[in-house]
Amino acid sequence: MQYKDYYDILGIKRDATEAEIKSAYRKMARKYHPDVNKTKEAESKFKDVNEAYEVLGDKQKRQRYDSLGSNWQGGAEYTPPPGFEQFNFGGGQGGYQTFNFGGQDLGGFSDFFSSLFGDMMGGGQSTRSSRMDFGGFDFGGAAQQAGKGRKQQKPANLDVTMKLNVTAKDLFDQKPITVRFNQMEKCTQCPPGGGFCSACGGTGIRSEQKSIKVKIPADVKEGQKIRVKGEGKTDEYGQKGDLYLILHMQDNGYQMDGTDLTKDVEITPPEAVLGTKKDIETLHGKIGIKIPPKTSSGQMLRLKGLGLPKKSGGYGNLNARIKIVIPKNLTDKQLELYKKLSELD
Repeated sequence: MQYKDYYDILGIKRDATEAEIKSAYRKMARKYHPDVNKTKEAESKFKDVNEAYEVLGDKQKRQRYDSLGSNWQGGAEYTPPPGFEQFNFGGGQGGYQTFNFGGQDLGGFSDFFSSLFGDMMGGGQSTRSSRMDFGGFDFGGAAQQAGKGRKQQKPANLDVTMKLNVTAKDLFDQKPITVRFNQMEKCTQCPPGGGFCSACGGTGIRSEQKSIKVKIPADVKEGQKIRVKGEGKTDEYGQKGDLYLILHMQDNGYQMDGTDLTKDVEITPPEAVLGTKKDIETLHGKIGIKIPPKTSSGQMLRLKGLGLPKKSGGYGNLNARIKIVIPKNLTDKQLELYKKLSELD
């Protein structure tokens, strides 16, 4: 599911006061109310605004939300800590679900909201010592009942999936790269009697920044999934899930296609007509290339063996893609010559 930045939705800073939150909510609610705003996205925006105020306007929910940390970005992939993702509130549309507790219709809150605050939406003030069973997860006595001499079977929801951006140099160096991410766990230090927990601040979840080294194999492709064993979430029995990294090829200097690379090489119009020599930087070092006369923009020059490492040995190719650019600061004389050239056509 996607992480929701409630502060961004309301257009406020993370240290906003209660009065600022309420003022921002009223402003945004008026802006996106379906009776006033007839645009296609108004209803979805209105739901987001109400959900944001439901969280930030409540001190306890805001404290739990803030415990996730400020490193997240709206739209980023988010995986709830063990236990919190097991709420099942029934069918909804487009990522929103409608739930009802004790006859109270709570309207359309998102999956993200329900994964964090389902245990807090019982209509009254929830306590960690009380026995509440939502979607099969017992927050009060389940761990004590199951933990006596019995080990639970590892649930699949301990696995974590996240996107990993890799550059051409990451793949070329063939060295382990550092992956940093926030790992959220259901707090195991909360007092059984329901007192205040200093470990999680009473939120019920703990956010920890992890850093691991990952070796990216050769010949990987866009969207390929890599499994890192034992680096997922941990439940109250000490069982660990796995971390799955979905690779995204992202490089400002190169386009990647398997072990082949494509790099833009800029030349001027005279160089394109007359031909030229260019020094270009590659992952293998600086090299000189010869651009033949009458080269068109978009034409490819294939440079063998200057791409990424192959699993079978050797390297892929580097394609130098010609890009003709017009100099920004042309002299009057140069402009006059271009004018004369145009008159010859």
